Amino acid sequence: MTKLPKMYSDFLEGYPDMAAAYQSLGKAAGESGPLEEKERELIKLGIAVGAGSEGAVHSHVRRALEMGATNEEIRHAVLLSITTIGLPAMMAALTWAEDILKN
Repeated sequence: MTKLPKMYSDFLEGYPDMAAAYQSLGKAAGESGPLEEKERELIKLGIAVGAGSEGAVHSHVRRALEMGATNEEIRHAVLLSITTIGLPAMMAALTWAEDILKN
């Protein structure tokens, strides 16, 4: 398992009740429908791209890889954002994804 970012680890330790509620909500959302884990991670990657969240893009690229997504599938998920968020934002997100894919 990948080491969690310090800020997130600090959140888990400093606010255990909130962290547990957050994790429970995420689990419930994931189990509320028919999508497989890999599909869910690719969708969550797309959401992170749209939100412009570098940390979330890093996290969901890692998770998508853990769920069996290929580098090509991950890049495709990011590339699909171009018509919605524009070239500069998509290029930033692709750079963030490559931070993980090239390691």
